[in-house]
Amino acid sequence: MICYFAQSFWVILIGRLVQAAGVGITAPVYQTIMTSIFPPSQRGAAMGTAGIVIGLAPAIGPTFSGWLLIHYSWRMLFLSIMPISLIVLVLGWFTLRKVLPTKKAPIDWLSVLMSVVGFGSMLFAFSSVGDYQWTDPIVYVTLTIGVIVVALFVWRSLKIKNPLLQLKVFKNGEFTLSAFLVAVAFMSMNGFTLVLPLYLQTIRGESPLASGLTLLPGAIVIGAMNPITGRVFDRLGARNMAITGMFLLTVTTASFIPITATTPVIYIVSLYTVRMFGISMVMMPVTTTGMNALPLNLISDGTVVNNTARQVFASMGTAVLVSVMSNVTNNQTPGHGVATATPVLFKHLALQANVVGFRYAFLIATIFGVMGLGLTFLLKKPSREAA
Repeated sequence: MICYFAQSFWVILIGRLVQAAGVGITAPVYQTIMTSIFPPSQRGAAMGTAGIVIGLAPAIGPTFSGWLLIHYSWRMLFLSIMPISLIVLVLGWFTLRKVLPTKKAPIDWLSVLMSVVGFGSMLFAFSSVGDYQWTDPIVYVTLTIGVIVVALFVWRSLKIKNPLLQLKVFKNGEFTLSAFLVAVAFMSMNGFTLVLPLYLQTIRGESPLASGLTLLPGAIVIGAMNPITGRVFDRLGARNMAITGMFLLTVTTASFIPITATTPVIYIVSLYTVRMFGISMVMMPVTTTGMNALPLNLISDGTVVNNTARQVFASMGTAVLVSVMSNVTNNQTPGHGVATATPVLFKHLALQANVVGFRYAFLIATIFGVMGLGLTFLLKKPSREAA
């Protein structure tokens, strides 16, 4: 409602922050409940079934949003969500039951403030690189502040009795590995999913609906594959699936590096679909592996830490890709003298500069994939009984 009635960018930003807070509350809750009420041998199938929703939402969102933007005002993006939110609120009120024991857990508001300032400063620094340079004070000062405050936040979380994030879950090596692997995969997936529509709309001149339809097959694949990979995980474990999935992700991402302004759309759709197929073999199995490694009393803490790491890494990865793309494009774009003397040549060179910027963004996404692929080989091999 805040976004729908907004009259300025800053009001929309506030509304989006409220939305993010709602997602930040609900996302860890469902994972905590599912990993608590299902035994380890059935968690893969359960998480995979829930993954249908997580996979289909990105499939419907960009396409539906693109159609709305073509035919209606941008305000319809938010108006269309209101009935869904209202239905969920009413159904949840009458159907949800208390299935886990609860206790009073005081909130450490100083930790809340430190996390907002620390992570916020780091994200601001990464996202500012697109408009400035790494050597600009607005970038390196905010990044330094963010790193220092986050370090203090971590130190405080390890010292106090009821920390905002229970970081002792990282004492479990298997959970730590899975958390970092999923975070790296999210870095590559989210940043790429933002950059690709930008390429389609700025370089190819496609409409928001067309760019959304380009992403649709891949999102459908990940939604359909999540329950399958969940059941396969319950039988075979995560290691071989994760290696295969990260290999597919890395290879298909690298295939986007030589992209041009005339690359066939079917090539883009096919690669993106295979890429999402690979991601489906990583996300749910590796997440479930990490949660299975924790004792039951740390499941909720592990879920929160997992979600926090995933969101922070995904946001930073997206900011890095966009900033690299912007910087390379700006450096490659010819000066105003060329624009004045030969406008046609300037237009051609500016288009090529944009293409080079996207190529570098895809290169960085590929590097993220290589990092994730290396981590998958550290996962435990399945036991002989499981094999």
